[in-house]
Amino acid sequence: MRIAARRRADWVLSPYAHEGRQRQARVNGEWTDVVEWGEGEPIVLVPGLAGGWKLLAPLAARLARHHHVIVPGLRGDRFPGGAPAARDLGDLARDLGMLLDQMGLERPALFGVSFGGAVALELATSQPSRIGALVVHGAEARFRSSLGAKIARRVLERFPLPSDNGFVNQFFNLLHGGRPESGALSDFVVERCWETDQSVMAQRIGLLSSFDVSDRLWRIGIPTLVLAGTRDVIVPLSRQRALAAGIAGARFEALEGAGHVGFLTHRAEIIRQVRGFLGQVRHSHC
Repeated sequence: MRIAARRRADWVLSPYAHEGRQRQARVNGEWTDVVEWGEGEPIVLVPGLAGGWKLLAPLAARLARHHHVIVPGLRGDRFPGGAPAARDLGDLARDLGMLLDQMGLERPALFGVSFGGAVALELATSQPSRIGALVVHGAEARFRSSLGAKIARRVLERFPLPSDNGFVNQFFNLLHGGRPESGALSDFVVERCWETDQSVMAQRIGLLSSFDVSDRLWRIGIPTLVLAGTRDVIVPLSRQRALAAGIAGARFEALEGAGHVGFLTHRAEIIRQVRGFLGQVRHSHC
């Protein structure tokens, strides 16, 4: 059966969206979505620059077979321009810390992807006692501002764009590590990313340009797993390997053939790595 192009992304998401329990939390005067799946040992998934919790829903639902998975929204997701803009990623890390307090989560595992990985690293270096274990995917200690990112930011800031804009969608397609096959998955990524307001995307790209925790990695004294796609063209494998090398005792795992959205394309491998890692952490505390 062929599925109409306009429905493909919803078809990919639908089995996962209905499994999540969605509610709102108020952090720094702004309401944000918090979506939860499953029961058991908690793991907090921090979403990336665009797409919010919906882009992480397929991964969250799979993780929830063995964990209580919590995906919080980020400042600006629900009401773009409705709250003071974050000055730096430290503001978003403090938001996340406040949310952990509200939810009564004591030293949960924290798993950040891409931009969310930067937020997770910021929290891990500023408040390491708040986290029991750290997983990051598609992140580095200091983001390099590429020409493509600068152009994308300027375009997003200055020009209202339709969701079928070819230029920006080409940037989203790079997330796969190359030109993806047309179909449900690529449609899902593009449509979910466009659900984030373009002004918010531009502002977050700007925050990354000043992000640098390279001189604070020594503060991370918790078990850490760094997952990197071998075809990641947004944050190359070598820079993610360098992140792991800068954190004492960190474990590094390469995801063969994965791009920046390996959390979608290589879900089974990521689940295997995360479960094995958290099992070792749990065993070491026994």
